[in-house]
Amino acid sequence: MAKVEKKEVAAATPPWKPKPRPIVRLGIVLISHSLLVSVVCCTAGIVALFLLPMLAKNTYISENALMPGSASSMLSNHDISEAERLAKDLTSLNSGAADAGIERRRVLAKYLSDLGVEVGYHKFQSHQNQFHPLHFFSSPDSGLSQENGSCSSYGINVVGIIRAPQADGKEAIVLVTPFNFRKNSSSEALSISIGYAVFSLLSRVSWLAKDIIWLVADSQYGEYASVASWLRDYHIPVFSASSSHNADSCFEGNNINLLREESPGRTEISSGFRRAGTMAAALVLKVTDVKGQLEDTLSVYAEASNGQMPNLDLINVVNYLAVHRQGLRVKVEKFLSVLTWEWIWMLGDTLNFIGKVAGSLNPEWKFGISTPDYVEGTATLASSLYRQALGIPTGPHGAFRDFQVDAITLEISPKVVYTNQGRRNEFILRSARLIEGVVRSVNNLLEKFHQSFFLYLLTSPAKFVSVGVYMIGFALLVAPLPLVAASLYVDANKPEPSSQDPKQKLQINFKPWKWLSAAKQVFTVHAWGVFVSLLPYFISQIPNSTPAAHSIIWFSLSTFGLLVLYLITKSPSKPQKGKWENLKSVTISAVFIGLLLMSVVNFATAQIGALVLVPACLLAQPLKLDIRTASLKSFLRIATNVFISFVAFPPAGFFILKGVNEGFGNMDVGEFWTWLESLWAWNSATYIYIGMVHLPCWVLCLQILLHSC
Repeated sequence: MAKVEKKEVAAATPPWKPKPRPIVRLGIVLISHSLLVSVVCCTAGIVALFLLPMLAKNTYISENALMPGSASSMLSNHDISEAERLAKDLTSLNSGAADAGIERRRVLAKYLSDLGVEVGYHKFQSHQNQFHPLHFFSSPDSGLSQENGSCSSYGINVVGIIRAPQADGKEAIVLVTPFNFRKNSSSEALSISIGYAVFSLLSRVSWLAKDIIWLVADSQYGEYASVASWLRDYHIPVFSASSSHNADSCFEGNNINLLREESPGRTEISSGFRRAGTMAAALVLKVTDVKGQLEDTLSVYAEASNGQMPNLDLINVVNYLAVHRQGLRVKVEKFLSVLTWEWIWMLGDTLNFIGKVAGSLNPEWKFGISTPDYVEGTATLASSLYRQALGIPTGPHGAFRDFQVDAITLEISPKVVYTNQGRRNEFILRSARLIEGVVRSVNNLLEKFHQSFFLYLLTSPAKFVSVGVYMIGFALLVAPLPLVAASLYVDANKPEPSSQDPKQKLQINFKPWKWLSAAKQVFTVHAWGVFVSLLPYFISQIPNSTPAAHSIIWFSLSTFGLLVLYLITKSPSKPQKGKWENLKSVTISAVFIGLLLMSVVNFATAQIGALVLVPACLLAQPLKLDIRTASLKSFLRIATNVFISFVAFPPAGFFILKGVNEGFGNMDVGEFWTWLESLWAWNSATYIYIGMVHLPCWVLCLQILLHSC
């Protein structure tokens, strides 16, 4: 009898099941509370972004071998006087003469030859940046046309090379000075004076461990084009002589053979292409006339293509020498409109108060920041984030980053136009000593820049936010996406309430065809995004068309293509109502994957995209459900969804950003096309993101809002 009772108890007892692992249980808890997790993470991500100016660190020199300012300057008044004499000889030539450009090159080559350095000319053809889908992710020169151009599109750079006496010629430092040989510009002549003063000094010193290249870039077709052409010929061997033959024929036809006359200097001028060692760093020097300057100002431009930045040590060396040795005011670009936002000043006051209270409670809690510093840091941070997201170089230095060379553009603005010769010589001396100090620091390096950061955001010339800090906000923004996608999938595939066993609440009635149907719809919209991204290449071929007309054609064809794809892929069977969760789940998954991939290519673009797409995806819900509920919460959600959908539309977002910065007057539809044109012309990955990630996901969110449930 006892044995029978034991068998009955054993039969009634359910079989033992192993408990899920802690990570699985944690995932189940997070998925079941995805709404709370989303609110907390998104709020924390936005707060973390506004705290970045407070979390910025002071810059420091990571590489001890740089030793900026450790040596005294060797520049003399003789170097300055010779540089001034060169500038006078260049500006004294009649700019209206047909051969003025040839004569200026000859004068400059003579001065360089007198120094005993190697002198040569670099002949190049100006190429216009054009969008071609097959060359978008190729090498920097693959998209250039190899067709014969007119003789008027050819330019000539003047190159001087100093061979380092203490080295074997394997490394080099490049100094670039843009100069339009056909025009008579006092500011460009001043930059030539500074460059020549430094170059003449370096030709005499014995401590050089790297070759010095001075490139006087012919800027008549643009500063970037001349530098990029020289870099392509420097790094990429040319096996076809057609381009060189065409250039030579043009030069002969334009009497350019005057440049090939025997030089009266110490060295002969070479007609071939001259090379030095591997480039360790490059400096682009420019002088600009800016009215209203209270002191001599140095502007630093560092952004290159697709958000690439030079090693932070290079900027730190320039900032240290400019401020602590030459007394220059260093600045980086900022959004001036941010300085007028009252809510930013209020936020700065609040954070300043919190910092003071925290400091009074514990003196070691030093995270306070003054309100003006916070506003200035926010304006600079916003500009740095936008310029990196744009993916367009901010100067000729961007051409060097395409070949993994650290480079920056230094733009020096004197406080007044120097008519007094003594003040002019003082300005040249201070600027030349700055360049000399940077060259000496880079010359000390035994290897390429590697100690400091390559991924950072600037909040001032002396403060930065490292990748380990600004990634926190982005990670918090995208963290809820996989959780919400999993939660929606679970909700969409739950069994019916009548057949649901309360003891098996976590079981899911998997119906893969529903998931595949939503995936097919998402794939179709992303295929439409590829079509939209390729349209501008064909639209731009239309002759005699304005940017406004291009914009209208692009919008019309994109809308028509979307309707055609929808009609082709629409299922003939009756759509199932109430199953929009699968579509939203797959859409959120696509957004998550797209943002993560974009963060690898250009983090700034992914950060800005996450600020817009993440709220749009998380809040998306069919408007019919909210209209049926007819509560205050529902109407607030409707208003929020409509507002976010409007802002997330790329043209609308562009005009809102432009209006906030420049004002909402004189808006033109063609400005968005011009902006897009600049993105694809510079092969910016942001263009791919807008066409293949952002726009398709925006359309999918719109479909969720308009879903018939």
